[in-house]
Amino acid sequence: MGLINGTIMFISHPLICENTIESRLYQEVIVGNAARGNTLVVAPTALGKTVIAILLAAHRLKEFPQSKVLMISTTRPLVSQHAASFRRFIKVKEEEINVFTGNNPPDKRAEIWGRSKIICATPQVIGNDLISGSYRLDDVSLIIFDEAHRTTGDYPYAFIAKQYMNSARNPLILALTASPGADEEKIQEVCGNLFIENIEVRTEDDPDVRPYVKGIRIEWKMVEMPDSFVTIKKHLETTLKDRLTTLKNMGLVSSANVNISKKDILLLRGKLQSEISKRGGTPELYIGVSTVTACINIAHAVELLETQGLDTLQRYFERLKKQGSKAARGLLKDIHFMRAVRMTENLSPEIHHPKLTALIEIVEKAPKDKRIMIFSQYRDSAQKIVDRLMDVKGVRPVRFVGQASKDRDKGLSQKQQLEILQKFREGEYNVLVATSVAEEGLDIPKVDLVIFYEPIPSEIRTIQRRGRTGRSSAGRVIVLMTKKTRDEWFYWSGFRKEKRMRGVLQALKNSHYKPKIEAIQKGLNDFFEYRIVVDPRELSSTVVRELLDMGIISKPKMLDVGDYVLSDRVCVERKTAGDFVQSILDKRLYDQILRLRKAYPRPVLIIEGYDDLYSKRDLHPNAVRGALASIAVDFCMPILVSRDEKDTANLITSILKREVEENGRDIQIRGDKKTMAIREQQEFIVAGLPNINRTIAKRLLEEFGSVDGVFNASEDELLKVRGIGRKIAAEIRAVIKAAYKRDGERIEEK
Repeated sequence: MGLINGTIMFISHPLICENTIESRLYQEVIVGNAARGNTLVVAPTALGKTVIAILLAAHRLKEFPQSKVLMISTTRPLVSQHAASFRRFIKVKEEEINVFTGNNPPDKRAEIWGRSKIICATPQVIGNDLISGSYRLDDVSLIIFDEAHRTTGDYPYAFIAKQYMNSARNPLILALTASPGADEEKIQEVCGNLFIENIEVRTEDDPDVRPYVKGIRIEWKMVEMPDSFVTIKKHLETTLKDRLTTLKNMGLVSSANVNISKKDILLLRGKLQSEISKRGGTPELYIGVSTVTACINIAHAVELLETQGLDTLQRYFERLKKQGSKAARGLLKDIHFMRAVRMTENLSPEIHHPKLTALIEIVEKAPKDKRIMIFSQYRDSAQKIVDRLMDVKGVRPVRFVGQASKDRDKGLSQKQQLEILQKFREGEYNVLVATSVAEEGLDIPKVDLVIFYEPIPSEIRTIQRRGRTGRSSAGRVIVLMTKKTRDEWFYWSGFRKEKRMRGVLQALKNSHYKPKIEAIQKGLNDFFEYRIVVDPRELSSTVVRELLDMGIISKPKMLDVGDYVLSDRVCVERKTAGDFVQSILDKRLYDQILRLRKAYPRPVLIIEGYDDLYSKRDLHPNAVRGALASIAVDFCMPILVSRDEKDTANLITSILKREVEENGRDIQIRGDKKTMAIREQQEFIVAGLPNINRTIAKRLLEEFGSVDGVFNASEDELLKVRGIGRKIAAEIRAVIKAAYKRDGERIEEK
């Protein structure tokens, strides 16, 4: 502890409230190093990463008094928690510390941003506001990214960091995580995406940390798998071996060993689906995919049997029966698989997994004034645990799951989640039975005992679960495992990954990690060059972030048709390969295309992930080809294809540059649902003439007084309007005078 002569020492800083933050040398060292460059801090949950963030925020606000600090967290509850911490510890007016979540209207956020010093927000909100140009990050002197291990793939953290480094006058990034993962490539990706220059790693074993660690005692409780489980497993493995033998005979796997991992089977399915998209759907490939899918189903059933028990396995079998896929139908005709199903149905009410019995014994022995948290991978198991604990005297359990509803299992709203946590904090509940939703991103009250109903092979999730105890006092973790099953494999896999993670981080730290930070070429003054209109439903895609990187602001507006309005005549409808196929199946495709064709003279369809179009087995490839042909021929709509979201953004940019730079087009939103005023309708009609945008349409109407006057004007009269030359005037008169040609009718040249 920070003690001198038995007295606790507190941080002394002009912006830190007196006697609120205990002085810890390792935190102050990290803050000092983080002040010199973008830093990733890796430390267990109990070591006060939030305090490090607050201390660095105080330092930056003192150094740059007119600046702001932005802290981004993954969930709304965590955002509110961090805002409360800033209000408690830092000397800033309460009205200058604000929370940005989806609950705040965008226009209100823009107003609040201007008068804030500290903003705590979710990444989705900040990302959307940057895309729509609501505010900029140029006056932010520090961005803090909580749960920084999320900064991979399309998660908004990377986009926000890039925009920040591109625009801030005095940029500094602090990234916080308890576990960035064991994969060096992933850690490098996190560091690269957040422009990290320095890594600070602390563990419970470091000399400067040890005095502040309460400690976590980890125990293992091993159980034997019942004989009936073993029999069911043999039937499932016989079914699995038959299908693996089929795959081996097809040359798709080298061995029919039933110990093949589910990960390897999933990789094989991905490989086969990729082959289908490249070569087309041959019968052999379809048989291979169906067989591999059956193997995945069986492997999952074995995992549920070994790690969860018959109740959870039975519910899985029930869901499998409802699937109706070829793989599921084949399994339900297999004699060995059906024996496993029948045994499970008969024994499920009578025989529980021995881990459940062990769990009940542990909870029964625990003091009833202690809080216990039980993690279970599956909702079915979590419900079973709660049901059994209800019968234990002095135990008040509650199930804690995510917001999504699955089958007949309704999820918990965020409000319900917060109410449960508050009741757990107050002691109304003393046992919280949670799925992965409680691993990170929530303010979980102090927990005395954490129980893993099953080990998990992820080092990140293992560390997150374990970090729920041992915060303010010594903690205890018990891991339940079934001998000689996937439980043991998963435990040791997680253990090895965690050990490897520490080694990778230490190596990066010792090598004085200095990533290659991407050069920022565009200046602040000319960064934003174009503006387009985008449907708000597109804001979650990577496309709009890529567009912003290329200098294009996407102003969100609910569109009647299309996704991206690039000019008064061009609107883009973006569909992924899966969405395109689904829109054929549910018969909405042609309605969308027809409405788009009516609303804009030059609509464009972009199909993203075109190579995957023919690998969607819900629809015959000829049906897909027929739809493409109809759109191109019957609706005269161009179809562009892209590899991915980045490629889509590049296509949109190319179209936009042609419209703005070469054709001088303005944006005009059109749609067949909107009721326009007469003036707007007049502008709409005139803007439909060749090479006429909204601005020139207004000039024409002002010059000639009405649509009729514009249409009756001669070429010479049209030339009087600024923006119209001889060529455009001739084209306008040609369109107005030309005879209308009905479908199939040929008009002779005169």
